[in-house]
Formats: sequence, structure tokens, C-alpha cells
Amino acid sequence: MKKTLLFLVSSILLFLLFIADILWGSVQIPLKEIFLQHSVYHNIIIDFRLPKAITAVVTGMAVSVSGLLMQTLFRNPLAGPYVLGVSSGASLGVAVYILAGGFLPLAFLQSGWGLVVSAVLGAVLVLLLVLSVSFKIRDSVTLLIVGMMFGQIASSVVSVLQNISNPDSLKLFVVWTFGDLSAVTWSYMKAMIPIVGIGLLIVFLIQKPLNVLLLGENYARALGVSVVKIRLLIIIATALLAGGVTAFTGPIAFIGLAVPHMVRLLWKTSDHKITIPASLLTGANILLICDLLSQSTLNGYVLPINAISSLVGAPVIIWIILRKR
Repeated sequence: MKKTLLFLVSSILLFLLFIADILWGSVQIPLKEIFLQHSVYHNIIIDFRLPKAITAVVTGMAVSVSGLLMQTLFRNPLAGPYVLGVSSGASLGVAVYILAGGFLPLAFLQSGWGLVVSAVLGAVLVLLLVLSVSFKIRDSVTLLIVGMMFGQIASSVVSVLQNISNPDSLKLFVVWTFGDLSAVTWSYMKAMIPIVGIGLLIVFLIQKPLNVLLLGENYARALGVSVVKIRLLIIIATALLAGGVTAFTGPIAFIGLAVPHMVRLLWKTSDHKITIPASLLTGANILLICDLLSQSTLNGYVLPINAISSLVGAPVIIWIILRKR
């Protein structure tokens, strides 16, 4: 009964935060204007506020569930959606693309699809490396270390590229790393939502094996679960969820790391039949709150979403470390 009530409250909160995210910003929009077809705010709502709010919901869901998958696979409370180097790979792809600023006009570099495609290619490159290694490694902890090393290599190459880039290109890259929910237009959403949808479909199909993995890989093998197959599906789902949204919004810090812990604390269970939908709702709510906070500064300034998500998520991680001693 308590779990049902939590789901109901979370769903109502999601609706209220979604409406608030449309109304709140540098231009305050009255509530009644949302439902008027010929409102003077129509263009702001349809072309900017609505896609940004939808992006916050989809991104919050994707990174939260992918974080839950990583914590289940590695049985590590500090594993997040980017531990396999997906974010570093996306950053590498974007850095390589933007480095062409020395040879191409800046206007060409600012083409959104160029950044998206390069981020996807970078994330896929690292994913393929991790997948190739996963077939040869039986131990998930070792796979975690290998994934982190691939991510570190990608980050090192990014640092080299940043050092030799021209100032304009470097600024464009740094802005991308801040994360930006408003960068996702309706045309981008036609690609992002199907990618996330496929990732979530895989997650819901492997709920039972995920619960078995919580008891350990040896126990899962004893029950006839193909650990290699489940590990492969988890990696693919995480790449689609975390890599898909990162390509469009840039990296979003700490949400995927903190939300699964908040869910287990509130719902008091590790059953994936509950934690997966709970992570979807909680992740969407938290990122909508972060988006509202990022626009709550004086003089109309909008703070980077990554800065706000870190301020929200980092205290949760500190609490986890202190609690686990």
C-alpha cells in the first residue's frame, strides 16, 4: 500500500513539475496561457519550453535507469551510467569533431546534428571496445575496471585535443560539457526518444534476471541464467539510454548515480519490478527540479544543468559513503 502511494505521489509530482517547468523561465507564463491555442506565448511554449520539459523527463528517466543497471551489474553502490566510458567516448567524438574548427567555419561546427553524430560515434567506439572485452572476462568487477580505463584513455585524448584547439572551438566544446536540455529540438527528439525507448524495452524484458544478479553471478549461473548474455544486454541498454541522451544533451552528472539510492531508500526494496518504474519517475522529477533551479537565478541568467545536478547528486553520494562506512 505504501509503495502504491509513493507511485501515486511521484506521478502527481511529475505532472506538477512538468507544468511548472513550462511556466517558469526568463519570461513568466500564466497558467491559463498553456491551454490557449492563440496565446501570445504560443511560440515560447511550443518551440522552447515544451521540448525542454520533455527532454528533462526523458533524460532523467534514461540516466537513472542506466545507473540502476550499472549498480546491479557491478554490485557497486558508486557505479553510475558512465562507468563504462560511454560519456568519455561521446566527449571524445565531440572533441574530435570540434577540433576541425581550425579548418572549418565556426558556423558549420555549430550544426547540431554534427555534434550529435560525432557524440554517437564516439560512444559507439568505446561501447564496441567494452563489448569485445566483455566476452573474454567472466568477472564483472574486472570489466568495470577495464571500462573505466577505456574512459580514462578517451578523456586523456580529449585533454590533448583541448590543448591544441583554437579558443572558439574550445569554448564550443566546454559549453557542450555543461549539458543543455534546451538544445534538443523537435527534430532531435524524433531520434532521441526511439533510442531511449528501445533501451527501456530491453530493461523491462530482463527484470527477472536482474533480480537474480543481485544474489551474485555464481548463484545466477547455478539457476541457469546466462550471465554473459544478461551482461551483454545490460551494456547495450545502458549505451542506448546513457549514450543516447548524452549525444543530444551533453553529459548529465550525478543523477544516474544518486537516483537509484534514493529509490531504494524510499521504496525500501531492491526488486527491479519496483525500482525500475520508481527510478523512471524519480529521475524525471529530480531533473525537472534541477532545470527549475537552473533558471531561478537573478538577472535572467541560466546556470548549466550539470552544475545544478552535481549540487543535488553529490550530497547524496557523500551520504552513501558515510552510511556504508
